[in-house]
Amino acid sequence: MAQTLEHRLREAADRVTVALDALLPRVQGPEGVLFSAMRYAALAGGKRMRPFFTLEAGRLFDADEQALLRTAVAVECVHTYSLVHDDLPCMDDDDLRRGQPTTHIQFDEATALLAGDALLTFAFEILSDPATHPDPQMRCLLISGLAKASGPTGMCAGQMIDMRGESLSREDIAAITRMNRLKTGALISYSVEAGALIGAASEDARTALSRFATDVGLAFQMVDDLLDVEGAEDEVGKRTAKDADAGKVNFVTILGVEGAQARVRLLAAQAKQHLAIFGPRAKVLCEAVDFVLDRRY
Repeated sequence: MAQTLEHRLREAADRVTVALDALLPRVQGPEGVLFSAMRYAALAGGKRMRPFFTLEAGRLFDADEQALLRTAVAVECVHTYSLVHDDLPCMDDDDLRRGQPTTHIQFDEATALLAGDALLTFAFEILSDPATHPDPQMRCLLISGLAKASGPTGMCAGQMIDMRGESLSREDIAAITRMNRLKTGALISYSVEAGALIGAASEDARTALSRFATDVGLAFQMVDDLLDVEGAEDEVGKRTAKDADAGKVNFVTILGVEGAQARVRLLAAQAKQHLAIFGPRAKVLCEAVDFVLDRRY
C-alpha cells in the first residue's frame, strides 16, 4: 500500500478522533454514564473509512477543511451508533467490536441503546451548527442527506432486511444487493457525496463520485462477508462466522468465496474508472479502493 495512502488514512483517523474528543460531551453529572458510553464507543478507533471518504472527496474541489471535518465527524457518529445498536442482543448479539467489549457488554443494554440514540441525534446537532457551514441551505442539504442515508430509506431499511436474512432465497442476489446498498452503501455514498456537495462540485463530478461510492460501498460489504468466512477474529476485531451461525444469506453464500472475490475485483475496477475524470487528483481515492480490497479488518 502506498505511503501516501497510509499517511492520509492515519491523518484522517487522527483528526476525526481528536475532533470527536473535543465535541462529545464530557463525563459529568448524573447522566455521566451516558457520556461515558458515547465516548467509549466513538473513541474506540476503527478504520474511520467513511470520514476519510468525506475528507478526500472534498479535497478534490478544495473544499473548506472545517466544514469537511465536522461533516466527517457527524458521519462517524452515525456509523458508531449503527454499530452499537447492531451489536445489541436483539440484533446481532455481539460481544466484541473494534477489538474491545461491545458497548452493551461494557455498560449494559439500556445504556448502549441510549448511547446509540444520543450519537445519532448528536450528528445532526453538529451539522446544524453554523460552525459546520455558514450557509443555512448547505446545512439543510447536509442534514437531509444524512437523514435519508441513515433512516427508513437507508441504513435502517437495510438492517431490517438483514434481520430477516435467513428468510432470503439463496438465489435472490438482487435482494442481497439491495440490502447491502442500504445497510452499508447508503452511508458510504453520503460520505462521498457530502464532500462533493461542500466542495460545490459540478454535476458531472458529483455523478462520477456517486457511482464510485456505490461500487465501493458494495465492494466494502462483500469484503466484510469474506472476512466473516476467512478472517481471524483477532485481526477483524469482532466475532467471525456470524452469518453462517445465524443461517443468513450473503454474497459469499450465494456466489461462493471465489465468486465473491471476482465480483469485488470487478466492482473495484469500475470504481476506479469512475474516478478517471479527476486524473491524478484522485490518486488517493484510487489507492483507497485497493485498501478496501486488501483489508483484513
